[in-house]
Formats: sequence, C-alpha cells, structure tokens
Amino acid sequence: MVTTRNNLLFFFSIFLICLLSEAVHHNHKTTKLFVFGDSYVDTGNHRIGIASSTSWKVPYGVTFPGRPVGRYSDGRVLTDFIARFMGVKSPIPYRWRRYAGPKHWKNGMNFAYGGTGVFETQYPGPNMTTQIDSFQRLLKDCFYTKADLQSSIALVALSGNDYSTYLARNGTIEGFVPFITQVVNQLAINLKQIKGLGITKVVVSALQPLGCLPNSAINYSFKKCDTQQNQLVGVHNLQLQQVVDKFNNGTKDQPFIILDLYSAFTSVLTNNGSNHLLGTSLKFENPLKPCCAGLSSEYSCGSIDVNGEKKYSVCEDPKSSFFWDTVHPTQAGWKAVYPALQSTLQKLK
Repeated sequence: MVTTRNNLLFFFSIFLICLLSEAVHHNHKTTKLFVFGDSYVDTGNHRIGIASSTSWKVPYGVTFPGRPVGRYSDGRVLTDFIARFMGVKSPIPYRWRRYAGPKHWKNGMNFAYGGTGVFETQYPGPNMTTQIDSFQRLLKDCFYTKADLQSSIALVALSGNDYSTYLARNGTIEGFVPFITQVVNQLAINLKQIKGLGITKVVVSALQPLGCLPNSAINYSFKKCDTQQNQLVGVHNLQLQQVVDKFNNGTKDQPFIILDLYSAFTSVLTNNGSNHLLGTSLKFENPLKPCCAGLSSEYSCGSIDVNGEKKYSVCEDPKSSFFWDTVHPTQAGWKAVYPALQSTLQKLK
C-alpha cells in the first residue's frame, strides 16, 4: 500500500513538473537542434574503447578542439555548421546528457551514432529507430516541452552504412535497387515519426556521392569516382525526393527539407574546393585522397600496433584535403560544402 502511494506521488510529481515546465516555456521560443543519424553528424556518442570508435583516437580532433572528442574528422562536422547557421551551440551528445546537466540541454540534443543506419549494420550501435526511441523517452521525462519542439529543427543524416553492410554481407548487385527501396521506406517511417513528435522542420540529408569517397576512389588511384556506385546513389536520392514530395504535398509550411549533399560534394570535388559563385576559395590538392590513412589495407587512420607504434600517416595540413579519412570530410571539407547548402537552409527561417 505504501509502495503504491509512493508511486502515485512520484508520477503526480512528474506531471506537475511537466505542467509547470510548459507554463514557463510557453512564451520562450529558443530554437533547438535535434540530430539523428551516423558519423557525418555524430559529435561524441560513440563509445570510447571499442574497435570501431576511431573518433576517440589520435589524430581525430587535431584541428578542433585539438584532441579527440568523438567527431569523425580532424575538427567540426556537419552538425556544427548547421548549429552555427541556426545561431545555437552544437547540441550535447545524448551520451553525455546527465554528466553535462540541464544548462547544456537548451540547444537540443544529438542522438546520432557513428556507423549506424536505419537497419542494423556491421557496426554496433543504436539504429535510427532506437535513437528516436531515446528521444521519445526524454520527452516523457520532461527534458523538453511541446513549446520547445514547436520551435525546433531535426537534422537527419543517412550516409551509407546500410549499403556498405549490404555489400559486406554478400548482397548481390541485382538485389541492390530493391534494398535501396527498403532503406528509403524505413527512412520515411523514421522521418514521419520524428515529425509526429512535434518538431516543426525535419531536414534530411541526401546521400553523398559514395563512389567519390576515398575507400572507392582508391581503386582508381584517387583520380576519379566510381560511376556505378554514384548511379545507385542517384536511385536512393530520387526515391528520397519522392518521399519528401509526398510528405510535403498539401502542406503550407513544407516541413520536410532535403539537404543535397550529393550536389554540394560534387561541386566542391569538381572544382577542387574553389567556387567563385559561392564565394569559396579553398584549394584541395587532390580532393579524392584522404589526409589520414593506414599504412596498409589492414590499418586505418588512428591505428596503432601492439607496441603502440603508429600505423597511419597524416598529411601536413588538413586544410589542404577535402577528406580526412577514407569516408569523412575534414573540417575544411565541410566548410567548403556548407555554402552550397545555405540556400536550402534559408528555408528553415
């Protein structure tokens, strides 16, 4: 009986906190950014000390903040640039929410986890559905109010881990297009779920040209992209566009927005980083070649042997490279991509 009464008091207390929180925040509109996806937007959720957690190894973070902090780059990633555009600080990674405390929740929260996709991948970690479930639990616990969500934006990134896993598990070329449809259909479910929680705008990234990533371009001595892979990327992006068009049809505010990473990456790579129309003058020596790479195929950026000896090389200046490792852009790479995205981002205002 006492236990039952205590439980009732606890839930009544939670109800009061939520109610008071709504009242306090009702007239206070501060834009928040909530992030879902993978390593292109992960800012520190990946667990430290496991084999796939390269983002916590030297030399990651060498440009910013000067040490590894969980970003898959030498510095800032896409999330940081989107947050800057919005005028907020990069949101706290979900993993660190309790350590950081409430004052760090005000900018939103980042649920993205490197290596994941909409389905289970070859890398351990919460897929997109699980990330959204974590967000939903926070809402039930009154971390954020309905008013918070009404002035918030969701950034959703899907960068190809589902497809690399499909190939790693001996998926056939004939089955690739049907699998793309499965991936996009699941992504559509996830996007709808995020919007259904009350977030006003949902920004989803188109797939970047996977055939131009160094792990593909290495087959052509970093001289050109894999056109077959990029054709398949085109199928994904077309299906995603159809989904977003369907979701936006009949709405006044067009709540779903595609961030065209494919065109942005292609523009930068084609012009070696220089684009007078966009006002960028960066110069990448060989845009398809990574700055940091393993000394052989068995190693990768950040690898060390049993004796602690480095098994990777790093370019002299990361700003001279578009790609940091075999998959992820450098901070300079993201900086070069960012101007091509700004016209789309203006729709958020």
